[in-house]
Amino acid sequence: MDKVRLALAAIVLLGGCGKRETASGTGAYDLVLKNGWIVDGSGNPRYRGDVAIRGDRIAAVGFLNGAAARETLDVRGLVVAPGFIDMMGQSEIYALIDNRLFSKITQGVTTEVTGEGGSVAPLTDRLVVDDSDAMKKWHYREDWRDLDGYYAQLAKQGSTLNIATFVGATQVRLAVVGKENRQPTEAELAHMSAIVDTLMEQGALGVWTALEYAPASYSKTEEIIALAKAARRHGGIYASHMRNEGIRIDDALDEVFRIAREADIPAEISHLKLAGRASWGRMPRVLARIDSARAAGLDVTADQYPYIAGATSLDAAIPTWAESGGWDSLLVRLRNPETRARIQAEMLHPTDGTEGFYNEAGGGGGILITGVFQDSLRYMQGKRISEIAAARHRDPIETIFDIVLAEGGHRTDAVYFLMSEPDVQTAMKTWWVAVNTDFPGVAPDGPLGTQSAHPRAYGTFARILGRYARDQKLFPLEFAVHKMTALPAQRVGLSGRGLLKSGMAADITVFDPATVADKATFEQPHQPSVGVAYVFVNGQKVLDHGKLTAARPGRGLRGPGYVSPERRGKK
Repeated sequence: MDKVRLALAAIVLLGGCGKRETASGTGAYDLVLKNGWIVDGSGNPRYRGDVAIRGDRIAAVGFLNGAAARETLDVRGLVVAPGFIDMMGQSEIYALIDNRLFSKITQGVTTEVTGEGGSVAPLTDRLVVDDSDAMKKWHYREDWRDLDGYYAQLAKQGSTLNIATFVGATQVRLAVVGKENRQPTEAELAHMSAIVDTLMEQGALGVWTALEYAPASYSKTEEIIALAKAARRHGGIYASHMRNEGIRIDDALDEVFRIAREADIPAEISHLKLAGRASWGRMPRVLARIDSARAAGLDVTADQYPYIAGATSLDAAIPTWAESGGWDSLLVRLRNPETRARIQAEMLHPTDGTEGFYNEAGGGGGILITGVFQDSLRYMQGKRISEIAAARHRDPIETIFDIVLAEGGHRTDAVYFLMSEPDVQTAMKTWWVAVNTDFPGVAPDGPLGTQSAHPRAYGTFARILGRYARDQKLFPLEFAVHKMTALPAQRVGLSGRGLLKSGMAADITVFDPATVADKATFEQPHQPSVGVAYVFVNGQKVLDHGKLTAARPGRGLRGPGYVSPERRGKK
């Protein structure tokens, strides 16, 4: 019997994710979080214990029995978890404008994955000119041209959280092909693949497409396969905002499966959803198709945000052919009465078998303006297109055109009410679906606080922990934390993060499971989540009970294909 007890004790102590340690003679720790509920990210049940930090690493996890430390925090009753990983953010430029990234940190995010379609690299002089007005307005500079350069700039500015990025396929296309609706030549495609190779060696996680938007929508599947093969050569993955998320989602899934199969690459479906009433209720079938693909040998997973509305630009409601040639070409088309009438007709009755954002949102009443570039249009923020149109005695679609023209070539941000709550919850309960905000880090009192926002900017992770795990009991807390930590870390190759385990990076979120909750709403989005007590990034405290500290320890994180500059020179 004693042997059986000893064997069982050994199993318990070892756990599924690494040994629960006791204090040893390795000297004082920098910090000990004691008496917390350890939810280590593995999905295993929580247990009482301590976490010790030394430098930027987790030094020990388990029963540490009064270990000496420079600082000790009693977190009794609180959950100690790995820092949350936002599987799809948009903060790469926002971090240079306001490095607090307040809305992310206050909900426990310590690492953001970015690069959907557009990315920080490659940059060309021509693309920088396109961004010149934004740089003047928001006071930042694009002084880099590759990923090494961006990460050097990020290190100089500092950030509260870590940023890891994909190569945006849209960005590569813009750098080589431009904004025209045409296919790359053989030489251009070789150049595009070479850019992916270079940026993968500089630490990109893979290649990411945004195929629902121009100019990415002009790409044929063969082009994407070529770029995906380049990413795979360096251990990267393929992520995609699919070509269609509504009534033609089966075609879009087929394309993802084909790319995964022919490029022999893992695939991630970004912000999985079913857009438009005609598609509502089909989520079980979509999940079954992905499960079938997985059973057939394809490595396909997804991520989502826990809201029934998406957010993108207002011009996304316009058919993508109208944007061929870029913004100037679109504005010319909108000023031409005949072309304008054709665009309006296609928005009401799309000719390509899709519904389009306007119809998927149910018309102007389902589209909310959240951010404008021109200060003279700020009165529109927080209003629906139907409200604005009624006040102007204009047709809703004509109102959209008027706003796009008035912005003078700058994008207007909008929220589209597209999804059903049952579909959102069905996807959320799926074990291979990770979590994203699909929004940049902002702050009510920062330069970007003048813009409205989607509530997911502030509330995503707290909403899942509070509303769905605790209140609605859709799944255990440990399941939710796993979706926010180890799952995304494993998926994109961030091997040193996502678990509370000795030797891992000390990215840690401490929260109250009884009070954690989202407060942001569509009407009042600039409201931080509550219930997150502490956030540590690379061992440094960046949040203390809702207040940011002065620490900016965030780093640019590199993917599995990273090659140091010294070694690159020897290849």
